[in-house]
Amino acid sequence: MKFVVSSTSLLKNLQSISGVLVVNSTLPILDNFLFSVEDGNVLTVSASDMETTMTTSFSIEEAADFGKVCIPAKILLEVLKNLPEQPLTFTVDENFHIEIAYTNGKSQMSGYDSDHYPRFPKIDSTDHIVLEGGVIAEAINKTLFAAGNDELRPTMNGVFCQLSTEDITFVATDAHKLVKYRRTDSQGNTISSFILPRKALNLLKANLKGEEEVKLEYNETNAVFTFNDTTLTCRLVEGKYPNYEAVIPKENPNVLTVDRLSFLSCVKRVAIFANKTTNQINLKIAGSELSISAEDIDFSNASNERMTCSYEGEDMEIAFNSRFLVEMLNNLASNDIKIMMSQPNRAGILMPSEIENESEDVLMLIMPLMINR
Repeated sequence: MKFVVSSTSLLKNLQSISGVLVVNSTLPILDNFLFSVEDGNVLTVSASDMETTMTTSFSIEEAADFGKVCIPAKILLEVLKNLPEQPLTFTVDENFHIEIAYTNGKSQMSGYDSDHYPRFPKIDSTDHIVLEGGVIAEAINKTLFAAGNDELRPTMNGVFCQLSTEDITFVATDAHKLVKYRRTDSQGNTISSFILPRKALNLLKANLKGEEEVKLEYNETNAVFTFNDTTLTCRLVEGKYPNYEAVIPKENPNVLTVDRLSFLSCVKRVAIFANKTTNQINLKIAGSELSISAEDIDFSNASNERMTCSYEGEDMEIAFNSRFLVEMLNNLASNDIKIMMSQPNRAGILMPSEIENESEDVLMLIMPLMINR
């Protein structure tokens, strides 16, 4: 097996899939990239952790022999990072010894038989949907931060995807906060739902440029994203997603409208003085005045700020986790936001106050904290 490839091109493609690799894998062969050279001067490189597999294909300058080999990922990446742009000649013998020749020298390492690399799952009899890369990237940005990180509740650690013939909805929650992101400009061919894992979504977000088309194929156990010259295959999270609609309050007569950036800055400043365990800040709304306060009794720290707002409803005081509130405000894009509430012990709902995209609908929910008297 022998081929010539650009060092810069190879490094760029390897870095795009290297996020799949894990440190100290229980299966040593997974510490390698799987290289495959096929007819047509195309090099295909794969990385896998058994749950997620990412493959990229790109043209190479020359291929004398075809074949497959596993190459240690860590050492190869280190070599490429320290090489200037130049053609590299890879030569692999029958014992999988690898020689990389370049302008002023060569490196040698031991590779491994590709037969030991795990086989990728076959996605048979799948349904599929074609989406814009920008739609998926926006859905990930809007929802993934709200997903859980609890090993005892694995279904809440991913993003729930609901497809219908009218729209597509992404939902994430950790039981303290929830985000529901809906697009009416994308539809499925059938009604279906599944839970996408966090790692695969982070890899997607890192590799999507926004303009490309993404083909999503799925069955009961796996999903495959195909875009540009890259394929990402992931095992879906098993289990039933909680009934998120049941926790979204339907009647919210108290509506606070406030400038998002001013409110965000105020919350950040006041939160500095909040208890580091609860991150609690209190919102007290009376008429057109919003009072934001925090107190840490243990260290005698306290802060209180006021700002003008637009408010419809009864005067009320409600407490939230400032860290969750900041995350939500950072992930809303509108100039003004609405916080809709019913009672101090019921969830608050954050939404953009003006509609910037008719085909986009985002709702964020945050659970309240008990106010200390």
